[in-house]
Amino acid sequence: MSSAFHFESLVWDWPIAIYLFLIGVSAGMATIAVFLKRRVLGNDASKDGVIKATAIIAPLTVILGLTILIFHLTRPWTFWYLMIFYSPTSVMSLGVMLFQVYMVVLLVWLALLFRNEIAVFIEQRFKALSWINGILAKLVRFEKMLEPLMVFLAVALGAYTGFLLSALKTYPMLNNPVLPVLFLFSGVSSGAAAAVLFGIVGFKQPVDSPSVHFVHQIEKPVVLFELFLLLALFVGLFFGGGQKEVAAIAAVGGGFWSNVFWFGVIGLGILLPLIMGIVCSKSIQHSKGYIIAVSCMGLSGVLLLRFFILYAGQMTVA
Repeated sequence: MSSAFHFESLVWDWPIAIYLFLIGVSAGMATIAVFLKRRVLGNDASKDGVIKATAIIAPLTVILGLTILIFHLTRPWTFWYLMIFYSPTSVMSLGVMLFQVYMVVLLVWLALLFRNEIAVFIEQRFKALSWINGILAKLVRFEKMLEPLMVFLAVALGAYTGFLLSALKTYPMLNNPVLPVLFLFSGVSSGAAAAVLFGIVGFKQPVDSPSVHFVHQIEKPVVLFELFLLLALFVGLFFGGGQKEVAAIAAVGGGFWSNVFWFGVIGLGILLPLIMGIVCSKSIQHSKGYIIAVSCMGLSGVLLLRFFILYAGQMTVA
């Protein structure tokens, strides 16, 4: 097992996997929240537990992910250079720019979504900040315009995590066009699981509510497409020949990371929730324990996928 985490061609290690996972969760939750608000909840969105969970978890995961990335760098105190000086040829620099725009739009959208609650809170506790209510009142007219922008930025951020690994051109498994799409859809899958889990546990959202039902409707096709993308990834590698074929065999043909893939990513994260959805009765599927268990499986599967892609992808050099 020690050799699975330490080998000569390893460049990026486990903190990067957690960073990629957290960013994917945020992007997935934000994407789902916009569609949930527009198609199901409307003006009552701020009262929903799933939306409340998104308002906390989506910004928090980005902040935590960036903190991990900053302190993982060899010179973390110079990270602020990336936030001021941009390079159009650097994937990292473009990513930082995307993070900044994404966070601004996300926070403004959430502030508009919860503007009534914010107004009451300010009037009761911080009357000196009542000018914030005036700003939000003026920004309300742009709320409908912010929503498609929010989805675009969330999708771009989810795909970016895959592009970041694709920039490692010397690794045939990582330098793959399927990877950004795979990370995008697995991010939406993890976002759906996190939204339901924290909505039910943290904000007591009823398991039979329209919002939970809507998220579950999204979750199944997303997971199935994620499975198809994994198949496409490895079929492409196998038929690519040369080091691509070597990389595929090394990743899934045996060893520690092969077990992580088959038992963790495919078994625990994808097949087991799908099988449970087929064999369990409707009454069980609408129970709180079932939904929590399936959500935890989904999150665990996506986290293991990030670890698997990162480490198994660096085992073979072109």
